[in-house]
Amino acid sequence: MLLASDVWVAALIRRAELGGAFATVARKGDDRAGSVIVKVFNTTDRSARLYSEAFGPDGDRLWIRPVKSDQESELDAYLERQTRFDPDIWIVEIEDREGRHFLTERVERAG
Repeated sequence: MLLASDVWVAALIRRAELGGAFATVARKGDDRAGSVIVKVFNTTDRSARLYSEAFGPDGDRLWIRPVKSDQESELDAYLERQTRFDPDIWIVEIEDREGRHFLTERVERAG
């Protein structure tokens, strides 16, 4: 059984804050079933990455990088398209000097 989106997002933000990062909800989606995209900004090298929620064949939550670029403008353009496509989506932004995402589920390696 999966957690409601609002509870899961609150836990992610708490993990990031406990790790010394700044995290915020940039866009609030559906409380119960909204998909989540995490945008991570590395404050040291000024790069950014996106992690999009997906589900594996076993039904477990996993995270993929839908855009391989680390240019923030390209990532923001992707986010704009996604919000037009899915109005229930959550966007969580994390700023961390090490570029950590604080996701506890499996994260697919960038190809």
